[in-house]
Amino acid sequence: MSPILPDQQELVLTESRTMRAQTAGRVEVLDKVKALALLPDGANATTEMVASYFEVGSEAIKSLVKDNRAELVNNGYWVLRGPQLREFVGSHEDLANIFAPKTRSVALFTRRTILNVGQLLTESAIARQVRTYLLDVEEIATPEQKATAIEKAAEAEAQLRAIEVLARIDGNTSYARSVSRHIAARMLGEEPDVDPADITITCDEFLSGRIAPTDMASARTRLGKTVAALYRARYGRDPQKVKRPINGVHRDVAVYTHRDIDLFDTAWSEVGRHYNVQDRIELGGAA
Repeated sequence: MSPILPDQQELVLTESRTMRAQTAGRVEVLDKVKALALLPDGANATTEMVASYFEVGSEAIKSLVKDNRAELVNNGYWVLRGPQLREFVGSHEDLANIFAPKTRSVALFTRRTILNVGQLLTESAIARQVRTYLLDVEEIATPEQKATAIEKAAEAEAQLRAIEVLARIDGNTSYARSVSRHIAARMLGEEPDVDPADITITCDEFLSGRIAPTDMASARTRLGKTVAALYRARYGRDPQKVKRPINGVHRDVAVYTHRDIDLFDTAWSEVGRHYNVQDRIELGGAA
């Protein structure tokens, strides 16, 4: 068998929710890697404290939570608001000096949640050290199970790299990363954990059922230009593009995710007035 490379080991844990679940209780690993600071209650840490532990910015932690919220909640992530927050702060007098009086909500991470972050966070040397401890063959799996997982991870990684090479040609690496993560999950024998907000959408898909087929080309052009302009205003860059078949020809098509569905709604409120959508659909596409 080929040597087990560190990046292949990384893929086993970061891409496999099953493997993460097997190690979810080993919170003692955190203190082996680095001293972990907690709130005065001795059980929780804030987003900023977690970011400090992993030596990354707070935005990196917030982004990870956004992408993996369900799994993190299952491992103890919680958010305090209103009376619950006031009760929590009041239960430890030292907390009053930590949270500003006008604080409306606080995200809290238990040790188990912090370990979960370490399993998932890719841009952190500390997180990689945490995973090194967790990937102890004797403690998380039999040698046969680990060998199989590594082989599958290596195959998935090869596909990931091939997809990203192609994506660089089209300038769409983040889209390819999403696809390759799904491939990695499949190769590890798991169902991809898909966040509904990450599902892609194009103008054609948005317009399907809203417009008569005879008006599709016109509506696609109007909607596409408007959504793209809104996207550029929000992010300061053009939307990503992928190859999609249009009338039998593969063309570059702007692709978005449902995180930006509000841009489509805003654009459609302007574009839709040019089309008598309801009447034309009821008439089966007749003008």
